[in-house]
Amino acid sequence: MTPAHGGNIFEISRERGWDWRDVADFSASINPLGPAPGVEPAIRAAVERIRHYPEREPLRLARALARLWHVEESQILLGNGATELLHFHARTDAHERVTLALPVFSEFFRAYPRARCTPAAKSDAWPREGLLVLTQPDNPTGDILNPEMLERWLLGTTNPVMIDESFLDFTGLPSMARMLARRPALYILRSLTKFYALPGLRVGALLAAEETVARWRPRREPWQVNVLAEEAALAAIADEEHARRSLEYVVREREWLLGQLGELPGVHTSPSHANYLLARLDYPPHELYEHMLERKILIRECEGAVRVAVRTRAENERLVASWREFRCAC
Repeated sequence: MTPAHGGNIFEISRERGWDWRDVADFSASINPLGPAPGVEPAIRAAVERIRHYPEREPLRLARALARLWHVEESQILLGNGATELLHFHARTDAHERVTLALPVFSEFFRAYPRARCTPAAKSDAWPREGLLVLTQPDNPTGDILNPEMLERWLLGTTNPVMIDESFLDFTGLPSMARMLARRPALYILRSLTKFYALPGLRVGALLAAEETVARWRPRREPWQVNVLAEEAALAAIADEEHARRSLEYVVREREWLLGQLGELPGVHTSPSHANYLLARLDYPPHELYEHMLERKILIRECEGAVRVAVRTRAENERLVASWREFRCAC
């Protein structure tokens, strides 16, 4: 399953002459509570710095993330979002054989166009040679890999493995970054844009062994994180209370939305550990997509299904009401 990109709120609004503020975007899975309260003041305070170049690497942010993630600063490479970093890795560390454990983020197919595929749910079929790409939790279903099983598997093989943990913050699960010192050729992809609601600023991280990151740095383009993005990220991760409330809110709203969608005819949902739900449909997903689009609601089409983000209660009620209207029209 290869979902296309969501989050095209500005493009779609421009093409249709809409005010983007009137659009409910369920196609991009971002923290429904938005950025932490201190983010906007931090950006305003940093505006005077835009007349200067940022640091080649955002060292203050790397130090703060090292404390947050319980890793070494030297194990972190920061960049202009997780997508930029996965493409950097693909062109810098070329692998003759790559296997994607499906489902994965669609950009992995662009980064590794000749990759083989295997089901993520069947760990006994995972290859033990070449680069293996895993996702925790996966996208678009929100399923998870058992952390204990994953750790045992990683210790039982030496082939390179990349784990995309872009939505991990919504799950409460431990990061496999704790294994960096014990497991060579392990790469962890993290995003600060989903849980911390900063997609427009683009901040991500690629974690690996210290010697690996040291080898990457001379080949890295400078100034990947701008001054406003760094200050916003620092303010976001410093607010532990906002992070706690966000996780609790998503859990509550996800269960409510799961129950509401489960009552709709022709809609088949399953539990998710992330801030999105996959709904398999007994009717063409594009018909539902068009219906929602007419009502200024953006959802994401998948193969025989749609993926919807968990948003605020008011937005979730708007989605469900429009979905019920669609079924009545049928």
